[in-house]
Amino acid sequence: MLPSHDQVEFSHESQRANRGTSRENQGDRARKCLRIAETFSSRQGEGKLTGTTSFFIRTSGCNLRCWFCDTPYASWSPKGDKYSVDDLVKAARDIDATHVVLTGGEPMLPKESVLLCQALRAAGLHVTIETAGTIDRSIECDLLSISPKFRSSTPDANEHPNWARLHEQRRLPVDVMKRLIERAPDCQLKFVVDSPDDYDELMSIVRAVDVVASDVWIMPQGSTIEALDKAIEWLKPWCEANDFTYCDRMQIRWFGNRRGT
Repeated sequence: MLPSHDQVEFSHESQRANRGTSRENQGDRARKCLRIAETFSSRQGEGKLTGTTSFFIRTSGCNLRCWFCDTPYASWSPKGDKYSVDDLVKAARDIDATHVVLTGGEPMLPKESVLLCQALRAAGLHVTIETAGTIDRSIECDLLSISPKFRSSTPDANEHPNWARLHEQRRLPVDVMKRLIERAPDCQLKFVVDSPDDYDELMSIVRAVDVVASDVWIMPQGSTIEALDKAIEWLKPWCEANDFTYCDRMQIRWFGNRRGT
């Protein structure tokens, strides 16, 4: 079990990676902490690296509130303890991981993520960041996985008026996404499609951020095998017609909809 610590910071501001000296960075890693909902070893179930054994670090806290969020313990009801950067790097190395996935919640929200990714890569680990693309940070990774949120993701305005307003304001900063993509060595756009009503907005986002079709992965919204099977019938043919890659959510097929997968 990772030891808990007591310092964590969140920020929406742009943050540049601070390399400093080796000694300075070691001191920062010992002090700086992130609130973590869970860590686990599993197979990547989505995107370009589907099937790759990876160590997942799920940060707790999110600046959005998608109504269908499948990790509410990292967004709607964030939970978790605080761990230092050194603790997290050691945990990844202890299981002999080669690939690490920083996910959430929104992993770009804590500014300590910059130092964490820097330390993970310095340890020789391949780092994927799974983000909604709403926060601009100069952060090191090997694969940037952006999941833009459609207007259909906004929570019910009657039940959650505050979050509906904030979610809609924050969900789609195209300029931020473009800057993140420009700095990333490799990227993928991962869309969660709830219905064909999302198609037009999806196409407009792809054009706006200017990515090639081979970097676009389309997933159905759903948390059961039955829902995934039903979505294949209408979503996969549309993906193929537009040269996008249909992306099944393999972790649900492998493990079911449960934590730690």
